[in-house]
Amino acid sequence: MALWRGRGCKNKIEKQDYELEKCSLMSDKFKGKYRIESTRLKNWDYGSNAFYFVTICTQGRICFFGEVVDVKMILNNIGLIAHDCWMAIPEHFPFVKLGEHVIMLNHIHGVLGIDKPDDGRNVETPNLGISNK
Repeated sequence: MALWRGRGCKNKIEKQDYELEKCSLMSDKFKGKYRIESTRLKNWDYGSNAFYFVTICTQGRICFFGEVVDVKMILNNIGLIAHDCWMAIPEHFPFVKLGEHVIMLNHIHGVLGIDKPDDGRNVETPNLGISNK
């Protein structure tokens, strides 16, 4: 069963009863030219109350989560499990609020809000004039 044959996916990999294809996305096109080491702020405590945009990729960028049919993402069983796990995050971390999310062939994008009681880590960033309080 090919999960998706199209732009961005290649390198067929045999695994159990599935024929999986490894997605290279744009790495072939740009050869790592525009890849930056890290977009994390060096002095930011990512446990602080704020909203965070996160991307979670599958190992090896293998297209595990479904297929694209008529430009629509159709989740397979693994994709449905990924969706259920995303929705269950607040059950494990009650201080996390879920924003929008989207499950793609080999990755998930989503917004998470951390909203813990004030523990002294909430800071103002005066140089940007932005507060996460």
